[in-house]
Amino acid sequence: MRSIFLFLLILCSVKPASSPDAKELTNTTFLKKLNNDKSYTELKSEIVHEFAHRPAGRWGEFVTGVNEKIVTQRKIIAFTFDACGGKNGNRYDKELIDYLHNEKIPATLFVTGKWIDSQFSVFLDLSRDTLFEIENHGLNHRPCSTDGKSVYGIQGTSDIGEAFDEIEANTRKIEALTNHRPRFYRSATAFIDETCVSMAARLGISVVSYQVLSGDAVPFTPEPVIEKNVLKNIIPGAIVIMHFNHPEWNTKEAMQKIVPKLRELGYTFVLLKDFTLTSGRKH
Repeated sequence: MRSIFLFLLILCSVKPASSPDAKELTNTTFLKKLNNDKSYTELKSEIVHEFAHRPAGRWGEFVTGVNEKIVTQRKIIAFTFDACGGKNGNRYDKELIDYLHNEKIPATLFVTGKWIDSQFSVFLDLSRDTLFEIENHGLNHRPCSTDGKSVYGIQGTSDIGEAFDEIEANTRKIEALTNHRPRFYRSATAFIDETCVSMAARLGISVVSYQVLSGDAVPFTPEPVIEKNVLKNIIPGAIVIMHFNHPEWNTKEAMQKIVPKLRELGYTFVLLKDFTLTSGRKH
């Protein structure tokens, strides 16, 4: 009895590990800290010097160096879900995530710093879940541009310095929260220029676009349309792009139709981190 009592006394006296401070890791505060971090500022200066005078190159979703599919002949596909954040993108589709759980479907989640700020505790829970892989969708959900291009009304980063912050600051933010440095980056809207792709590679990050566009990013796209978009374009190794920050849309409802049909076709579902990726097309 005495030993049990002592064990319980010790157990109760141990202080729990401190939880991450949401206020300290908001985009604005975290970027200010990084700008006072010598390792960050020196790397940024080095990258700016290296890439500042390069032409931006091609601009789009499928430029040279961007990955779109898994290298495989097997019937496997990767579901990827973006959480964009911002005024109209800060919500959380819990029912979709619950469905993935119930069906034991692994998924790669690309998240922005903005979305993390708005769904801090949810993000922490997701990051601890081994069914999911957390990757980088940019600090402020800005298309990655070295000369200020915009797309769909969203202004891209204006130069190499801003592009660096968009990628590397969110990489470090996710790492600070999860002890895992993201391997993959998807630019906001998936649009990116070739110099940004090269810069990401210099940082040890692979840029990922998609091979199958579900269409769920268009508000209130009907569930049958999303289902058709996926099923008619699916091939072995396809990366499918969807979203998990709009519970008011029809992503979950479409997935409930898509998943059983893909399983009937012999497909299984995987995480990006476990496979080699490729562009899958000639540029």
